[in-house]
Amino acid sequence: MSDSLNRVEISRSALRHNFTVCRELAGNAAIMPMVKADGYGHGMVECARVFATEGAEAFGVAEASEGAVLRKAGFDQPIFVIVGILPETLGDILKYKLTPALVDGEILSELSDRAVLNGTEVGLHIKADAGMGRQGCLPEDIPDLVNRIEKLPGLYLAGIMAHFPMADEFDSPNTLHVFSRFTKAIKEIEENIPEGCILHIANSGGLFHFDETRLNMVRPGISLYGCYPEGEPRKADENESLEPVMKFTTRIIQVRTVASGSGLGYGHTFTTVRKTQLAVLPVGYEDGYLRSLSNKAEVLVHGRRAPVVGRVSMNLTLADITDIDSDIRQGDEVVLLGRQGDDIITADEIASWMDTISYEVLCLFGNLNRRYYVD
Repeated sequence: MSDSLNRVEISRSALRHNFTVCRELAGNAAIMPMVKADGYGHGMVECARVFATEGAEAFGVAEASEGAVLRKAGFDQPIFVIVGILPETLGDILKYKLTPALVDGEILSELSDRAVLNGTEVGLHIKADAGMGRQGCLPEDIPDLVNRIEKLPGLYLAGIMAHFPMADEFDSPNTLHVFSRFTKAIKEIEENIPEGCILHIANSGGLFHFDETRLNMVRPGISLYGCYPEGEPRKADENESLEPVMKFTTRIIQVRTVASGSGLGYGHTFTTVRKTQLAVLPVGYEDGYLRSLSNKAEVLVHGRRAPVVGRVSMNLTLADITDIDSDIRQGDEVVLLGRQGDDIITADEIASWMDTISYEVLCLFGNLNRRYYVD
């Protein structure tokens, strides 16, 4: 069976490079790579293998089912289930020795009973809402949770965490305000915190831009996959230079010429004003190349930029190659994301055309297309 003409390549060497950058920035703090969302579209298991070889101390996933996949793949590092747990996920939490984030006290009694029944102890990380405004307990509720965990058999406090809402805006005072609120809450209960309790709040933004927030552990995500948390880098620093990990390519399915005045694609949202040579590409919104890219995006053909013209459809996209002075043929490679020749199209650039962020671009492309790993 032949492969799809659409191909996502993942560079292991770029993953290693980006981990090294994060390792240098983290100092003595442990690194917990975020590999949720199937490694931000890069493949959770394969990326975790690279990070483990480089010295990752733990891994972060969204759901217990993801943690189970990592355990079955042979990983023995702590695996954090960040979004919380429900009664039906306790089986996997206990069976695969996962570390749950506790967002409130609702499940504590049942978790304690199940842990005792299984003859095990579960380490919990309290997830505090120190200003994210999304999930977790309020800082003033932390002491009660700490006391309850201490009294319940089969449970122990392994850590306390929070999350930054605006660390990608490194000129904003919000991050240090949130950090201050988090550390103040910790200080008020420090006598009740067991030795070895891990404190962590820094995501990629915290890691790159707020040194004091690194604490015992950091949780880089987007930076490991080659994108800066604030988007395109605002400063040039060789020690913090990341390498894009993902490349998305397709092949020209047809080269055709249309007359001036030709309407192109659904709705005729683009009409040619000259005799136009088109490259027909077998890619569309089914593959994560969204309709919002219509008449905005550019692709690389023979190392030159070609504008996307007409409406992106489910499986076909048109690129205007009239101004590219080379012999373009059916079957030639076209780069949608990544480098070709001396030019590069970045995830942040695509995100600007889609009115979104690089995270969404990577998840769409990586999770909707077959991935190939290269060194």
